[in-house]
Amino acid sequence: QVQLVESGGGLVQAGGSLRLSCAASGRTISTTAMAWFRQAPGKEREFVAAVRWSVGSTYYADSVKGRFTISRDKAKNTVYLQMNSLKPEDTALYYCAARKAIISDLARDYDYWGQGTQVTVSS
Repeated sequence: QVQLVESGGGLVQAGGSLRLSCAASGRTISTTAMAWFRQAPGKEREFVAAVRWSVGSTYYADSVKGRFTISRDKAKNTVYLQMNSLKPEDTALYYCAARKAIISDLARDYDYWGQGTQVTVSS
């Protein structure tokens, strides 16, 4: 089992920045890919970004490219999401996820999930 705990959410004005963190514990050796998803009220959970744990290669949804950066610290078993130039449409509950296989942008492919951290962007 892998446990994921997110932190760093909050309220920010449009154009501002936030950095989310996701600390992994447990059988993290089995983790191959980690990702961030988000879910706004009344909407489906959507892919934001993912990182391949071993080599650090990254992938992004078109909606966040150039604004968000995903990274990982292998020594700390932590993945980060740096979010810049935030927009009101980025408001959502952000989830960290992990899987024991290659990167996917589908929520159903991920084995482990955190509880989520709320990000609210005011206009």
